[in-house]
Amino acid sequence: MKRLLPIAVAFIAGLAPLAAQAGRALTPEDWYRFQAVSDLKIAPDGAAVAYLVTSYDKESDESRSALWLANWAGDASVQLTRGESVSEPRFSPDGRYLSFLSARPAEGKAQLWMLDRRGGEPRQLTHLTGELTGYEWSPDSEHVVLVMRAAEKAPKPIVIDSFQFKADRDGYLSAASRSHLYLLEVRSGACEPLTADSGKQESLPAWSPDGEQIAYVSDPMKGPEQTGIDEIDLIAARAGSTPRRLLSTWSPNRQKLQWTPDGTRLAFLQGAEAKFNAYILDSLAVLEVKSGEVRPLTERLDRAVLSPAFAADGRSLEFAVEDDGNQYPARVILASAAIERLGGAMVVHELAAAAGHTAVLVSSDRAPVEVYALERGQLRPLSAHNPALFGELQLGSVEDISFRSRDGTAVHGQLVKPPDYVSGHRYPTIVWIHGGPNGQDDHSLELQGYGPPLERQLFATHGFVVLAINYRGSTGRGAKFARSILADWGHREVEDLLAGVDYAVGKGVADAARLGVGGWSYGGLLTDYLIASDTRFKAAISGAGSGNQLSTYGTDQYIVEYNAELGPPWRNPALWLKVSYPFFHADRIRTPTLFLGGDKDFNVPIGGGEQMYQALRTLGVPAQLVVYPGEYHVLTRPSFLVDRFRRYLDWMDKYLKDKP
Repeated sequence: MKRLLPIAVAFIAGLAPLAAQAGRALTPEDWYRFQAVSDLKIAPDGAAVAYLVTSYDKESDESRSALWLANWAGDASVQLTRGESVSEPRFSPDGRYLSFLSARPAEGKAQLWMLDRRGGEPRQLTHLTGELTGYEWSPDSEHVVLVMRAAEKAPKPIVIDSFQFKADRDGYLSAASRSHLYLLEVRSGACEPLTADSGKQESLPAWSPDGEQIAYVSDPMKGPEQTGIDEIDLIAARAGSTPRRLLSTWSPNRQKLQWTPDGTRLAFLQGAEAKFNAYILDSLAVLEVKSGEVRPLTERLDRAVLSPAFAADGRSLEFAVEDDGNQYPARVILASAAIERLGGAMVVHELAAAAGHTAVLVSSDRAPVEVYALERGQLRPLSAHNPALFGELQLGSVEDISFRSRDGTAVHGQLVKPPDYVSGHRYPTIVWIHGGPNGQDDHSLELQGYGPPLERQLFATHGFVVLAINYRGSTGRGAKFARSILADWGHREVEDLLAGVDYAVGKGVADAARLGVGGWSYGGLLTDYLIASDTRFKAAISGAGSGNQLSTYGTDQYIVEYNAELGPPWRNPALWLKVSYPFFHADRIRTPTLFLGGDKDFNVPIGGGEQMYQALRTLGVPAQLVVYPGEYHVLTRPSFLVDRFRRYLDWMDKYLKDKP
């Protein structure tokens, strides 16, 4: 088994920058050496943490996630699995086992596997034909509740009867694709249905502490009046039981159900009404199971919270708070709803707590995500998967910036300078736009997905200044700031982004003659909006974007927000044309643009990029379209990730550095 010993040697305490910064530039090929850390879990006794490490294999051209275990002392981190990728790690409540999902052998379906922490090879617990997507252990470690979709023996016509019928990666949402709960007996392997309502999607189960009941999320999959609502139900942990509804709440970005240790209350996350679907700040609430009374806990915070975890005594919850370029750890007392900050400026991606110990996944401007123990507001490293690579690199400096937009609104963000930046010299400058808009640019170095921080450093280490601007619509500044672009896309965001450009030019940092812009997802949309609004940009990159929002109605996964926020196109055609101005006014665009996307993307379908590409080629504006076959909204094939980064650099070099 692969070990990292001792971890503490690899880091100095906390998140101080890596010592050796006199190195080389970040390259696209470095992706093959990245180790992305995620899916943090803590043992019931707090003595160890489990997590996944995703690597990007060049030979097989696959990304693979392995299970790792680190002890709380921080002197050992051990790789437990090899070969096929694993997901969904869990400790059994008795602490004896570590379980995970994996398709072993590779051609099979994902099954539930279990590792005895005392040693030995993984043992397969299930032999299912359906698609297993999640699970949770019972408190006595004798049963597991499974989340599973039924298997199709042969391809059949997809019959759609739900209002929202598309989701990225999941594909078309038919009755056959809906997940339900099943009860597995660990000792015998017997598995039987627990819920079976064909009209509902059932997921995210949470066992009551006495093991008698299971709370779970039930999506009725009905008409427009029911979309964007989570129904939380309760069912006895016995086959043939009838569920009862506990409550209905607006769906958050990521739901998480947690019982208090005494089983009297259930913590959950709340979203916002459907018209604010794109601007949700998840808030924490608690339900008195017996009375049905709901008490908000973080409503006054006016910030999104994530990864809540109960303290051992059940009197408080710990979580991370998204706040103006950071995500700090905090605690809320259930009795008073008083909130206490638990650490300084940091970016916490996940939090897990047990037996008085709190573990977090944290990254900084110079270090990607690693596992840390959070003790009295300080961080102590428990893993060290990337220091060797990042010790070779010379990264750009990251500065907080603040400026006024056209109407006087204060806008914040970060300015990333090349490592060899010289004051008084103007640099080619790229506005790199985060997606969402529900999200923010922060002080992290994210390796997974399409995290802008990594792309910012890619450009900066190759001689570009990069502007990361938290335009209106971003999170981290409260609900009013996020909702200020409601039904008015491409207006205030563009003003904020252009004000950031003016700020950088005015400070003598940006070269006004060498400006570029780009982004992925909503960052791609805003790129289209920006180049249709201002011709000073000499190069653009629009990844998974769209300029014609009319064409997205019914072809992507956002029907809930479209109907609630904009109204159907036949009711508000003028508004739909307004927010589609990049396509219908493509003749204003002069910027050479690179369009990219995956051909299986149901989040922002590749058709959005295809239309804009075709428009620019028709107009004689230099453009290129890159389609990644078999890829969804977030690219995963390593060679494609490397290819995308190489194209990013080549495109910006060609139009911002090379002489005409």
